[in-house]
Amino acid sequence: MTSADVHPMATGHIPGYLPGADGSDPLFTGMAIFTVALIVGLGGLYFTLHALPEKMAHHGNHTQFQLISILAVLALFTHNNLFWVIALVVAAFRMPDFLTPIQSIAASLEAMNKRDQSEQKD
Repeated sequence: MTSADVHPMATGHIPGYLPGADGSDPLFTGMAIFTVALIVGLGGLYFTLHALPEKMAHHGNHTQFQLISILAVLALFTHNNLFWVIALVVAAFRMPDFLTPIQSIAASLEAMNKRDQSEQKD
């Protein structure tokens, strides 16, 4: 190309981010790959974050594991964060065991009752 064919306002060099004459566009290709990788990465982070209450309940051998799982799935499908927060709170704190002492008291009262009945028969 002779200097007469070049436009007088053209620069001496062409920046690398412009597409080539053959139609290749390296900046667009790089950004497309970056965008897909970002979407996949954020999706993985989102699902990992949503599984956090279930992982906490599973590692802690939690008694309300099914309730926590249901709340986490509801939060995932409804996008209602309140379900996820409730699942996280339930997974983080153990409910006190009220049933075992009451059963022990009931068993003791039953044993006392049987002993009193056997003494009355004698």
